[in-house]
Amino acid sequence: MLDVWAVVEGFEQVARLVATRAADLLGVPVAVVDERARLVAARGVDDVDTLLTPVVKGDPTVLRFPLELAARSGEVVVLPPPDGEAFPARLARALVELVVQQATAGLPPRGPSPHALKNKFIYDLLRGTLRPEAELLREAEILGLDMTRPRAVLLIDARDFIRPHATATAPVADAVALRRAQALIAGVVQFFALPDDTICAYLGDGEIAVLKASSTRDLAAWTSDREGPERGASSWANLPALKRAAVALLTRLCRDANTPLSIGIGRCHPGLHGLRRSYQDARAALTIGRRIHGPNQVYCLDSLGVAGFVGLPDEGTKRELAQHLLGPLDGEPDLLRTLEVFFAENCCPSATARQLWIHRNTLSYRLDKIAVLTGLDPRRFDDAVQIRLALVLRSLPTDHWATA
Repeated sequence: MLDVWAVVEGFEQVARLVATRAADLLGVPVAVVDERARLVAARGVDDVDTLLTPVVKGDPTVLRFPLELAARSGEVVVLPPPDGEAFPARLARALVELVVQQATAGLPPRGPSPHALKNKFIYDLLRGTLRPEAELLREAEILGLDMTRPRAVLLIDARDFIRPHATATAPVADAVALRRAQALIAGVVQFFALPDDTICAYLGDGEIAVLKASSTRDLAAWTSDREGPERGASSWANLPALKRAAVALLTRLCRDANTPLSIGIGRCHPGLHGLRRSYQDARAALTIGRRIHGPNQVYCLDSLGVAGFVGLPDEGTKRELAQHLLGPLDGEPDLLRTLEVFFAENCCPSATARQLWIHRNTLSYRLDKIAVLTGLDPRRFDDAVQIRLALVLRSLPTDHWATA
């Protein structure tokens, strides 16, 4: 038989946890009411009438989300913030649902300090002074972060959503920015479903870092059956699946925030310090891509086109990019020779065919095969420039890069 008093006590306990946690994260008054609109728990609410009046009247500025536990039901009520900077309902819902999941699982509410510590740890990991990996792993374990899995960085540029209006005072602006960043992070975690799969942190200046688990198993939901094993450097492995995941995530977040966002993708480098390189990849791709193509897109080093070779500051990364683009041709000496002659003859098909002593149709077949293997067609100007630059970069001696 169901213990009615246990249900009542359990509902009230969950209500208190949810109201407290949601209010701390959102920075706004939050309450829980029962099925008769009676107040059960509240945080940041000074006057009950101030809360219940708009709830009863159905004020559209008040966000209301259902809360059900066994035989009891009610609503989580989120009031507008004092500064008037309201959340999109979808993001608020995602954050409230995560809080409810924590509360109903019997997890203790976490204050803001662990979040601040986690953000600082990830900021230092990606952008701070290098420290021994053993020391970083110990600190991550204390914070409850699983940093032993291979991960790649997805860098979300949400400055247009996170930054408040220029007229806001500094304390209000900081509070609004943090609140909106936390709402976006809740949406990211909800999208990827498993918290251990995705570690997120707000880095400031409108940047959110997502440390996404990136093994083949972790990306199975976004892997195409037609894809074969990745050729070339391992840091490029699983990028197609990671791109699909990032595109789907961007679509969801842009819809929820109702604001254009952008995402940069970093490669999955080995070791904990590899996350710093992944962040640098993502930031470079995001900076170059957004400057050339604008917001609301996903950017990766191998999809920047010619701008990748021109804009990347790190020469070693350019060489790795060149190797990645031309890697599929490593076992095709005839195709590499065809490219060399094709460019030497100023991309003239007839002159290239004569120089190679092959028929024009054979040349066309080879160029088609190059396009299929690399995704770059030598007969298109931008693609031809990328291939040519990649060939030049690969031909430079190794000691050139050591002294560059």
